[in-house]
Amino acid sequence: MKVLILGAGHAGGTVAALLRQYGHQGQITLVGEEPLAPYQRPPLSKAWLKGEADAESLALKPVEFYAEQGIDFRPGVRGLQLKRSDTTVLLSDGSRLPYDVLVLATGARATPLRIPGAGLEGVMFLRTAADAERLKAAMGPGRRLAVVGGGYIGLEVAASGRALGAEVVVLEREDRLLARVTCPALSNFFRGYHERHGVAFELGCSVTAFEGEGGKVVGVRLANGRVVPCDAVVVGVGAAPNDEIAAEAGLATARGVVVDLDARSVTDSTVFAIGDVSYRPMPIYDRMFRMESVPNALEQAKQAASAITGRARPAGECPWQWSDQYDLKLQIGGYPIDADQVLLRGDPVGGRFAVFHLNGDQVRAVEAINSPPEFIIGKQLILSRRPVNKAKLVDPSVSMKEVAG
Repeated sequence: MKVLILGAGHAGGTVAALLRQYGHQGQITLVGEEPLAPYQRPPLSKAWLKGEADAESLALKPVEFYAEQGIDFRPGVRGLQLKRSDTTVLLSDGSRLPYDVLVLATGARATPLRIPGAGLEGVMFLRTAADAERLKAAMGPGRRLAVVGGGYIGLEVAASGRALGAEVVVLEREDRLLARVTCPALSNFFRGYHERHGVAFELGCSVTAFEGEGGKVVGVRLANGRVVPCDAVVVGVGAAPNDEIAAEAGLATARGVVVDLDARSVTDSTVFAIGDVSYRPMPIYDRMFRMESVPNALEQAKQAASAITGRARPAGECPWQWSDQYDLKLQIGGYPIDADQVLLRGDPVGGRFAVFHLNGDQVRAVEAINSPPEFIIGKQLILSRRPVNKAKLVDPSVSMKEVAG
């Protein structure tokens, strides 16, 4: 059985390795648009920018692994057309590859700002190692960096910029940071922490243009007419799934390729989609999601590899993600869907606390700052849906093990 994997990111690289680990003996071809072997992407906004990591240290596997495992790794090419009628994919190098099973792991791309000056030199995104390398060269003492978007990636870039000595301003459309993903308490905490490290913020502002001189960005124009001077800009306002090849082939898409609990396309049983490009069920919330996280990529790689090799479906997991900023580790479990109450455990002043989102007496999500027990037990509570004693939950003197009871 020939397995063709389009996309050599965390999801694609992991499913290729798992297929061999799970006993698949047939042909595996791994096609990646970047020139690098599969690597970890979260450190791009942190360790890579600060010069603490490179392609070799972030590689999921040594490049020799793929040849040793009989995996035909083809870097620097991408899929152009999926022809389901004869089960082939046309690649950008002109070749056409057949498959018995196709795994789409094509990821997502940064959402651009379609405003004047968007094409100026120095207007950047952060999705790949090449992006990170360009950004690293633009940061340093005396440099002025503008970050458009006050989400997790934007804040991580801001923290790295300050660590490298750059002046940093974050421009956010909403009236608080992380407005779409967290509660006001956490927004206020992160704003204060970043301000103490020298980051400036412009909240409730709209970016209308990038100003340039000699083809290079020199400022960001706001809706009120004011121009924020800068030497470089990082745009972090979201991402869109690379699902065009699937949609053009007639596969069901809805903010990503629609799949089942095996990561299999609901349209075509020979096609799987994993990672950022998939739109997947999440039973504990009784709805569908598109999730951009390494844990999601790993979970779906396990699902697809298990289904392809005939193994039992792995147990469902609680979705989670993390963000590192300065000496803070934010660990997020679940989503605050249908939450009707927010409870605080610990003291934000000490930089060690957790925010729990509940529906009735069930935990729906947890956001833990430097608090591993709250994160770990919180995920268990989310997955089990066990009711909790709220008085114990907010009392730091009561262990999380006792809370879980």
